[in-house]
Amino acid sequence: MNAVPSKTADFASLYEPKLLAVLRRGYRLEDLRRDLVAGLTVSIVALPLSMALAIASGTTPDKGLHTAIVAGFLISLLGGSRVQIGGPTAAFVPVVFGVIERFGYSGLILCTLLAGLMLVAAGLLRVGTLMKYIPKPVVTGFTAGIAVSIFSSQIKDLLGLTMDKVPAEFFARWTAYAEHVGGASWAAVALSAASLAVIVAVRRLRPTWPGFLIAVIVGALAVALLGVPVETIGTRFGGIPATLPTFDFPRIPFERTLELFPSAFTIAFLAGVESLLSAVVADGMIGGRHRSNCELVAQGVANIGSALFGGLPATGALARTATNVRAGARSPVAGIAHALFLLAFMLALAPLMRYVPLPALAALLAVVAWNMAEIESFRQLLRGPLGDRVVLLLTFVLTVVFDLTVAIEVGIVLAAFLFMHRMSEVVAMESNVSLIEEDRADSDRHEPDQRAHLPPGVEAFQISGPLFFAVANRLDDVLDVYPKPPRVFIVRMRFVPLIDASGVAALSGMLARCRRQGTTVILSGLREQPRRILAQMQIGDDGDALRFARDFDEALAIARADVKTDAE
Repeated sequence: MNAVPSKTADFASLYEPKLLAVLRRGYRLEDLRRDLVAGLTVSIVALPLSMALAIASGTTPDKGLHTAIVAGFLISLLGGSRVQIGGPTAAFVPVVFGVIERFGYSGLILCTLLAGLMLVAAGLLRVGTLMKYIPKPVVTGFTAGIAVSIFSSQIKDLLGLTMDKVPAEFFARWTAYAEHVGGASWAAVALSAASLAVIVAVRRLRPTWPGFLIAVIVGALAVALLGVPVETIGTRFGGIPATLPTFDFPRIPFERTLELFPSAFTIAFLAGVESLLSAVVADGMIGGRHRSNCELVAQGVANIGSALFGGLPATGALARTATNVRAGARSPVAGIAHALFLLAFMLALAPLMRYVPLPALAALLAVVAWNMAEIESFRQLLRGPLGDRVVLLLTFVLTVVFDLTVAIEVGIVLAAFLFMHRMSEVVAMESNVSLIEEDRADSDRHEPDQRAHLPPGVEAFQISGPLFFAVANRLDDVLDVYPKPPRVFIVRMRFVPLIDASGVAALSGMLARCRRQGTTVILSGLREQPRRILAQMQIGDDGDALRFARDFDEALAIARADVKTDAE
């Protein structure tokens, strides 16, 4: 009778939005005031950044604003973090640019929709807790690679080059830049440099001021009042429509689902990793604890919503979340307010946004790329073990030169193989000539040779570490150590914490070989997990060819009895 309520309560604890939990505990007028101030502050930061990220992704600036409004609202409404701010982020720029280049904007909509469904499924399957196992060299490698890709995509606007189209491939892009560098606009270069100077100066002298917005406003004033001849949002895109995001489901090209599936997986992966990383950082800043699987579901719903309203992929934005915390946010109401303020700004200021100069937005993204590169973390990892350095550099190079999807796949697979190799070296399979010890204590694991303790015809062997697929193939070689098959073979497994199906299969192969040779095998000191897995796979004590012993002393007594029986 109590099972259903218990399951319901467990589900609620995993997937209840933080907004409901905060409101249930009590929400005061002072909390609302702090959240509104924080939401306004973050919206000021997000306004130019959302437009810049959309332009860098190969689409129009209004798409970035729609994403920040729709996805940002849903992430705060449904998410598992108290202060997370969602919207478009720099991590998506290379993959979004590539999808639009190959499949058009309608293909990106389908891609974002698929990624949202994947994130919802991942949250419901409780994959959120597994995201923390992604190796640091992989994350740092593709993050630094994305930073290089973002910077290289902004050279055209930083220098004011007269190019019809920027190639998606890294080397082709820089080749095109070299061919057109003679047509650089000194006005664009000067405005880019001035914007960078403003951002850096504001960060050093007035770190609480919105440096990005100030740089964009200064640039827009230079264009509107001084007539600086540079490309603007108005000249390239015709301005920003002062309209609400519109629902646009019928134009999604569902027939291209299989083609877009790999890119959708990459977007879902990036959204999951970045949102949970941002939530962890936010937890450290506020002393809270987010709900990872609830956050993934919210990210999925937000991406679905963004796709249906003509936006871009979205995730938790680390810099905007940190700004939200520093501005005094108390609850997800701040994130909701941020989305509503952005909507108000877009509707009210759309006519003025046509003056925003593209070199200023390119300078903004150059700073984002620099911050994203994590140069100190990259340098630190380069001082690590050789295998980690290889994973880091390979992921970085593949992200820059080829494709983010390929980089993530290769990086994770290589890191997994590296982990398996290291674990296989840690797992010790040793003859018992110098490793006989009481199972009740660890102190004598390395006592001198006690081969004399073994009766004639009895050999012992110890496995230390998990018996899994990366080391299972070594188990079949154990009997080759002994020139003559023993009458009784003791396999000491007290230091085997777990065993997988491959380990059981290897153990079965060794047992079969021992049966053919007339050797009785005794497994001593089995822990709970190996014993349970062996039972599930129908390997148990048959009283003859395979025996189980509680510890080595009992195994030795069984072996002596068997040898004595044979002698009689």
